[in-house]
Amino acid sequence: MTIFAVRHITRYSYWRPVEFGQHRMMFRPRDSFDQRLLDANLIVSPGPNEIRWIHDVFGNCVAMINFSRPSNELVFESRIRLDHTPQVALDLRIDDEALTYPFSYDSDELTDLECTIARHYPDTSDEVGRWARQFIRVGHATETGHLLMTLCYAIHQSFSYARRSEHGTQPPQLTLELRRGTCRDFALLMMEAARALGLAARFVTGYIYVPDRDGTTTLGGGSTHAWCQIYLPGAGWVEFDPTNGIVGNRDLIRVGVARDPRQAIPLSGSYDGESSDFNDMSVQVNVTTEPVSSSGRQTTA
Repeated sequence: MTIFAVRHITRYSYWRPVEFGQHRMMFRPRDSFDQRLLDANLIVSPGPNEIRWIHDVFGNCVAMINFSRPSNELVFESRIRLDHTPQVALDLRIDDEALTYPFSYDSDELTDLECTIARHYPDTSDEVGRWARQFIRVGHATETGHLLMTLCYAIHQSFSYARRSEHGTQPPQLTLELRRGTCRDFALLMMEAARALGLAARFVTGYIYVPDRDGTTTLGGGSTHAWCQIYLPGAGWVEFDPTNGIVGNRDLIRVGVARDPRQAIPLSGSYDGESSDFNDMSVQVNVTTEPVSSSGRQTTA
């Protein structure tokens, strides 16, 4: 097991004091068998007059934050600690009938999966679908796990990671055309490729642990990260990170899941003022590990 500590600071600055509308924040990780939340602290400045926690339609933990006084700066600082257990991709236990592609989902599960199987973005020429189908073996059985790993690695090896200042996520067809994008773009491309193959896929927002931020080839560690999950009978929702070529949850801290990236924005809100009142925004994310003794207990300095 690994103890991860995450410090996430988002800072907005304005040229003059402005009034703030409600802000919606999704920073708190999901408790599960492979990650257990140990501590969570949230500091907001200026001090809000209300912080209300809810579970959204996907079961994500969301903070609704209201303010009563203006300020020329707005800061959200989240500090969490969690116990993380890596799941190795080779340990996936897919049901026998789903080991080879194509396969059919059970009718009981299909009712709940239909919205995650349907294509969400226009693709009139089926370019994403044709790109995905090239990895299916012709004349031979195609192993489901191998097919999805190949999709994941193809994006990792053939596309270029590029930060951009624009908000939102690129349409999958554009990412395929440009062969570059952000982690959110790559996650969405793999989702739509899997959906074109009739598989259930959903979006994941969270954090990634980068052992050596300066020397690593792993990308996305300085901010929030994004990847996707594919539903495989017997194995459940399996993590695929096409940005870094990771299959399984190694170094990935899951915060929220959604059918579409627009439903999993880490922080959103509004202010009452002119667009020219906005000065700057900065995001700082640090993911570190804490030492654990041989007995499995956290050690202290």
